Amino acid sequence: MKLSVVVPVYNEVKTLEEIIRRIGESPVEQKEIIVIDDCSTDGTRELIEKVLYKRIDRVILHERNLGKGAALRSGFKVASGDLVIVQDADLEYDPAEYTLLMKPVLEGKADVVYGSRFTGIGPHRVLYFWHYLGNRLLTLLSNMFTNLNLTDMETCYKLFRREIIQAINIRENRFGFEPEVTMKIARRKCRIFEVGISYYGRTYEESKKIS
Repeated sequence: MKLSVVVPVYNEVKTLEEIIRRIGESPVEQKEIIVIDDCSTDGTRELIEKVLYKRIDRVILHERNLGKGAALRSGFKVASGDLVIVQDADLEYDPAEYTLLMKPVLEGKADVVYGSRFTGIGPHRVLYFWHYLGNRLLTLLSNMFTNLNLTDMETCYKLFRREIIQAINIRENRFGFEPEVTMKIARRKCRIFEVGISYYGRTYEESKKIS
């Protein structure tokens, strides 16, 4: 099966080249890399155009900053793989684990797979209690409305059968994408699985954090 890797990017000039390298080295033979630059101002766009263009299958350039949800919407629209996964460019998630998320789908058990940072035996960087608590609270609220029992609704690693994600009308332009897509796949009665993943979170100094 071919995997479309959708990479929304905003001001990630320090990490983008490395994540593209890691995606390329991931143990999935058939894949396409789709990068959506959401009007970066730190040199990310120049890096894409001058250095990375030969290693990226599809580049979409937003002419103004629209938000992560809008960037994902643009990427999903052009994806051609059998499966589609979201990959942030900040090095917090490991592309070597794509096969873990693909496994339930390849076995015919799942339509959507979430990579949970709170289960499994992979390494997890120890960081902020309040971020952890906030993520758990948001997941709890989402579960109350969807009647799901997810452990990590806010995870970046969400993998979909392409026909499912392309059939969903994503309205949220920014970080509201996470609860919106979770609600909509629940309404469609999709078979949803979770797998434990590793997580290499960044500090305030290393990352752009939402409050």
